[in-house]
Amino acid sequence: VQLQASGGGLVQAGGSVRLSCVASGFRFDYYCMGWFRQAPGKEREWVASVNTINGKTYYGDFVKGRFTVSADNAANTVTLEMNNLKSEDTAVYFCAADLALVCSFDASDYDHWGQGTEVTVSS
Repeated sequence: VQLQASGGGLVQAGGSVRLSCVASGFRFDYYCMGWFRQAPGKEREWVASVNTINGKTYYGDFVKGRFTVSADNAANTVTLEMNNLKSEDTAVYFCAADLALVCSFDASDYDHWGQGTEVTVSS
């Protein structure tokens, strides 16, 4: 099982970043795919999830319409489009997979994790 995240980098406040996570080694279309983030000195925080079975999406309250999560089952890829970025969005972003019918916001429910990709938002 492998989750390979990419797309992070340095971006100015108000800008956009697109993160991708390519999955392999498991049935991608059976899982909830989630994005989490961890800022320096803080706990890991749930960002968003997408149910690859029905396409339903879920977002953390702080997202407030700025982020969009989507899944491409044919490509085994989950994407997080982040717009109107703020300095507080600076973190390492992780993708994760949870074999579940209803997506969870609890990191302990996720079975597989990628290595993370860093996003730095400069103000």
